[in-house]
Amino acid sequence: MGFLSDTLSRVKPSATIVMTQKARDLKAQGKDVISLSVGEPDFDTPDHIKEAAIAAIRRNETRYPPVAGIPPLREAIARKFKRENGLDYKPSQTIVGTGGKQVIYNALLATMNPGDEVIVPAPFWVSYPEMVALCGGKAVLVDTTMAHGFKLQPEPLERAITPRTKWIILNSPSNPSGAAYSRDEMKKITDVLLRHPQVWVLTDDMYEHLVYGDFQFVTPAEVEPKLYERTLTMNGVSKAYAMTGWRIGYAAGPEHLIKAMDFVQGQQTSGASTIAQWAAVEALDGPQDHLPRFRKAFEDRRDLVVSMLNQAKGLRCPTPEGAFYVYPSCAEAIGRKAPSGKTIDTDEDFVTELLETEGVATVHGSAFGLGPNFRVSYATSNAMLEEACSRIQRFCGALR
Repeated sequence: MGFLSDTLSRVKPSATIVMTQKARDLKAQGKDVISLSVGEPDFDTPDHIKEAAIAAIRRNETRYPPVAGIPPLREAIARKFKRENGLDYKPSQTIVGTGGKQVIYNALLATMNPGDEVIVPAPFWVSYPEMVALCGGKAVLVDTTMAHGFKLQPEPLERAITPRTKWIILNSPSNPSGAAYSRDEMKKITDVLLRHPQVWVLTDDMYEHLVYGDFQFVTPAEVEPKLYERTLTMNGVSKAYAMTGWRIGYAAGPEHLIKAMDFVQGQQTSGASTIAQWAAVEALDGPQDHLPRFRKAFEDRRDLVVSMLNQAKGLRCPTPEGAFYVYPSCAEAIGRKAPSGKTIDTDEDFVTELLETEGVATVHGSAFGLGPNFRVSYATSNAMLEEACSRIQRFCGALR
């Protein structure tokens, strides 16, 4: 028997973190590296939010908070869900965690028994299946296709549901594909779920405000009120407010589930940072005028990246509805020789060779459960994106 838990053998490290670290290491060696591997806005946290945090420190809001969140933030969360999503939640139906990741993890930890199944559409954010495994459950991966814009279709969903299915995790707009469900598309999914009362819905709405063109964001409980009693609607301030490092995620759902998550969190981390919570109150209640500016910048970048990647030899890149990722197919590169002489057998080979040859860090699609693709994060300046895409074009042109 080894010293470490057997559970760890079921879990893989986060591929996005691995690639980001690889890029950092190469940079430290003096290599010219452009990292498009991390999912983090390059904007600064808006000033009024920073000021609210500084004011909280000056007011000595530095004691232990209640585990589930400070009352003013739980009230602000309830207001946000009403105002933006038409969902009625009492503050007692909300919970605050140290990032959205903890909220999802605690929901699973509070509900999963060994052998319970969680449906995860692929491509998925790398952490979902690993969190399910850590909680003793089984992730049931359901592939989507590029032809359907990487969106889950009702028939494969219906086929994947069994009596053991406890949750489905729905992430729209999606990391890694940027795909977002329209009201009609979401309704087709919720119609299936209505027929299976044992299945709960865990939404990851972290990219809600980053949608482009005239796309209208929707969340499952809003589209189908009959699912309200078995939906946990998760969100956070990381992406829309450029607050990744503040570590605040939140969710709302049925009170008995929130109580169970509160119970778990009480033995785990207790409450999230009070200072970050006061900043989040200002984020949700304060001026929202930075959002159109963020959206416009991201939309321009999306259009730039999609256009340039589609001009790269052998790449096909669909135009996503939201988030700040594209998920191009590199199927035509498989079996070709890279400039180093190495044959590209997988999408992981593709991104590794791209990083070593051209100094562009991206993440291979197989890490997100669907390849041969790769994820490009366009949360960086237009100049950097243009240079990175030119290098990707050069790399693809050099494949033999």
